[in-house]
Amino acid sequence: MDKTIEESKQGNTLVLDTKSENTKKLFIESYGCAMNFSDSEIVASILFENGYNTTQILEEADLVLVNTCSIRDKAEQTIRKRLEKYNAVKRINSKMKVGVLGCMAERLKTKFLEEEKIVDLVVGPDAYKDLPNLLKEVEEGNDAINVILSKDETYGDIAPVRLNSNGVSAFVSITRGCDNMCTFCVVPFTRGRERSREPQSILSEIQDLWDRNYKEITLLGQNVDSYLWYGGGLKKDFVSASEMQKATAVSFDQLLEMVAKGFPKMRIRFSTSNPQDMYKSVLHIIAKYGNICKHIHLPVQSGSNRILKEMNRLHTREEYLDLIKTIRAILPNCSITQDMIAGFPTETEADHQDTLQLMEEIKYNFGYMYSYSERPGTLAGRKMEDDVPEAIKLRRLQEIVDAQQSHSWYRNGEFVGQTLEVLVEKISKKSKNEFSGKSSQNIAVVFPKENYKIGDFVNVLIENCTSGTLIGTAVGLSEMN
Repeated sequence: MDKTIEESKQGNTLVLDTKSENTKKLFIESYGCAMNFSDSEIVASILFENGYNTTQILEEADLVLVNTCSIRDKAEQTIRKRLEKYNAVKRINSKMKVGVLGCMAERLKTKFLEEEKIVDLVVGPDAYKDLPNLLKEVEEGNDAINVILSKDETYGDIAPVRLNSNGVSAFVSITRGCDNMCTFCVVPFTRGRERSREPQSILSEIQDLWDRNYKEITLLGQNVDSYLWYGGGLKKDFVSASEMQKATAVSFDQLLEMVAKGFPKMRIRFSTSNPQDMYKSVLHIIAKYGNICKHIHLPVQSGSNRILKEMNRLHTREEYLDLIKTIRAILPNCSITQDMIAGFPTETEADHQDTLQLMEEIKYNFGYMYSYSERPGTLAGRKMEDDVPEAIKLRRLQEIVDAQQSHSWYRNGEFVGQTLEVLVEKISKKSKNEFSGKSSQNIAVVFPKENYKIGDFVNVLIENCTSGTLIGTAVGLSEMN
């Protein structure tokens, strides 16, 4: 990447220097998962090298891009409302061009160009390198579309521009796509098959972040535990290519250890894990290194074995509970968070009670909970009737949310009296005299500012809590500084 990009922190706002020779302005918005936000940084980097500086002012943009999510219908409706907003601005600024990126672009393809008259280009998640060519087509008055899924694109050769960053933490993508065909999920159809990024490019990106004083990175993938990269080249002493591959493969636990050892003063997170792909070896690496965060996001989706089978989840309730027990045995101070879907097709009251009972047994620290939303193109969308009435979905969802709030209170209460290491990220929303940061367990912590600064690792004695926040007093800098 051009070295004229430099980042400087002013309060909580990160300011990106610009290229004086760049004459156009890019406005980009992201919705959905962390991968989308990471992809937007890749897009900004590609366009930076092709004449665009980023702007946070919609009205002055030459190019407006929205990076979209298709995981639920509500997300798609949000995007359509944003397109209406862009349309209103475009009536005033007729030179403005508008594009749709990401999963919704991949799913709807040419329908965007046909239905949304303000859309000039549509670009899927694996086609961002083609943006300069597509923009040339747009400048010539043509519609432009590229939604071809790649079998090998990882964007490992692109140094992302960090957008809307706090200057402290950043995402680093290590895999793309998903091979798990959960019947409710559109991701395999919008992001394609799994492929892993070459380890050295990951380490180089983290080194660049470290050199710019970032203190925390999150290794990202739809399923990080399935990370697997083959390399090393053919060697004469191997009997076969398959034997060579086994000997030179880098798995997720090995990558995690590489990063932890290579950057001992940088905090490391990862997301997301799938239960069937998380192995003890990963847990032992987390336990071995203090700079790997003690937090695992482990989506379960339902507590009913029957519904899990209908969802094509590759684990049972019993296997999931055994994994939770293993995590807590190896990582006793680890927080565990969940994804849960209420009202999946054919879900009965008994299935719903299984979910609530599972939650009661585990008592997650936090969760992301949704009512089922039929996604066109998925197996559930094609083959299963969305037969749970909306009112019942919402009631079951509320019961799940209420249970999780109670469990979050309980789990946060366990930290009262403990001293936790907190990475200071920003000034608290509620008081300019307090800092806010995250513990290793990914729980928000607030405490009086005193003489500490953003980016410090601070030991905080936890004195009180809410269901979402730990409250305490700083007792000094940690050894991570």
